[in-house]
Amino acid sequence: MTVNDEIYIEARPDVVWAVTEDIDRWPDWTPTVTSVVRVDDSPFALGSVARVKQPGQPESEWKVSQFERGKQFEWETRRPGLRMRALHELSAEGAGTANVLRLEMTGLVAVLLWPVLRRAVRRSLSQENCGLKAHCEALAASEVYS
Repeated sequence: MTVNDEIYIEARPDVVWAVTEDIDRWPDWTPTVTSVVRVDDSPFALGSVARVKQPGQPESEWKVSQFERGKQFEWETRRPGLRMRALHELSAEGAGTANVLRLEMTGLVAVLLWPVLRRAVRRSLSQENCGLKAHCEALAASEVYS
């Protein structure tokens, strides 16, 4: 069971990627993340692990399972009866960036609660993408990451 959300961001891909991979600062620009604590000290890459707290959910450890610097990463977490994989993917589009967020949920909990979860996940992905867009466009305008 998968939900996608795509948005166009008027900022270069390098700006969007810099914000995307700076997971420690996600709580600054998205209402869908309350806190992020890195478990490791190495640069964010394949195998990185972070404890993520989201509103209304227990803290979860997310581990990066796919990583292509500047383009995409996928990470996953497990809870009893539920496995979640989240993809963050960006690509150049004109003078800006297309950003895709995807959440795939599998397991008994996903099957039983899918009608409720689907709506909540759609709303969450949209809020995250809108927050990313606003933050990246403000940075691009001020050229902080240039």
